[in-house]
Amino acid sequence: MTGSVLSRLALNRALLERQLLLRRATLGVAAAVEHLVGLQAQVVNPPYIGLWTRLEAFERALLTRSMEERQVVRAALMRSTLHLFSADDFLRFRSTLQPALTKGLNSFHGRNIRGMEVERIVEAGRAALAATPQSFSALHPLLLQLEPDRLKDALDYTVRTYLPLVQVFPAGSWKKGGSPAYALTEQYLGRAVDAETAVGALFRRYLAAFGPASVMDFQTWSGMSKLSEAVEPLRGELRVFRDEQGVELFDLPDAPLPAGDIPAPVRFLPEYDNLLIGHADRTRTLSDVYRNKVFLTAGRVRSVILVDGFVRGAWKSDLQKGTAILTIEPFESLSSGQQDALAQEGERLLRFIEDGAKAFEVRFAPVA
Repeated sequence: MTGSVLSRLALNRALLERQLLLRRATLGVAAAVEHLVGLQAQVVNPPYIGLWTRLEAFERALLTRSMEERQVVRAALMRSTLHLFSADDFLRFRSTLQPALTKGLNSFHGRNIRGMEVERIVEAGRAALAATPQSFSALHPLLLQLEPDRLKDALDYTVRTYLPLVQVFPAGSWKKGGSPAYALTEQYLGRAVDAETAVGALFRRYLAAFGPASVMDFQTWSGMSKLSEAVEPLRGELRVFRDEQGVELFDLPDAPLPAGDIPAPVRFLPEYDNLLIGHADRTRTLSDVYRNKVFLTAGRVRSVILVDGFVRGAWKSDLQKGTAILTIEPFESLSSGQQDALAQEGERLLRFIEDGAKAFEVRFAPVA
């Protein structure tokens, strides 16, 4: 039976609680990444900032060490996008998320892979990577011998889609961009991915970090489609609510639902944070009025500030002649108390990002 209606404010506070944004958590890095079911990591620095804003006493070295020790890995997963995942979760859910990877390949390179001998390309990539981890740039001569008229990106994407690959450390660590080396999961982690799919288990984990949520929300976050049939058998194990528009929402029976009036501290979220991407209905944190200020062309998602739990502006940092400068761009007028709180938190963030700077300054741009 469908339960009560949850207001937008109630959904906001539930999401903040589960995203570790009402109060900083004392979890270890791998446990936090696992609780959040991954951190979007197509750019290398944002996951560090995402953990800084969620964890007590977080230092960059903690995440870097977790990656070096292979407790956390960087690989393509939800929405066929690079994420940081705990090694255990990557092994557990890589096969489950295969449809998202396949969908991404077809969306970006459908015409470019038409007629390709996919199995031949994938097996060639497997054999080469079994010999030694290497970048796709190093793989191109081999792959182009087999399919000389294909785009390099299409060949890369094909291998990445059908082989369970992880990037080799230090790829994905602080300021370590470039052309990363990839390794076969079995060799890098010493274990193979689970062969069986576990959509139900993934949905429960999603709800723990993003719920209450609809099937459409789950599909948006995961990059998969037609999941109603997989979710329906779980109905008897879950709480069921509706939002103010009548959309059915599922939730774990023991998941927290804090009061809508509980205070929410100011928070700084990095580019591409999954808090903003994890639902089809993003109004629980982002007003439709501001959507185009956050979601830009070419798939960019800006760094944002949360004030009272909702996106109220964007931010960026820069280093100029030894001075670290954080510029806040409000989308609406902020009270003096809100500005003071943002300035204090912003300076702490600056000291995290630019720890070698000689001075630190927080600026407020005019209301955008």
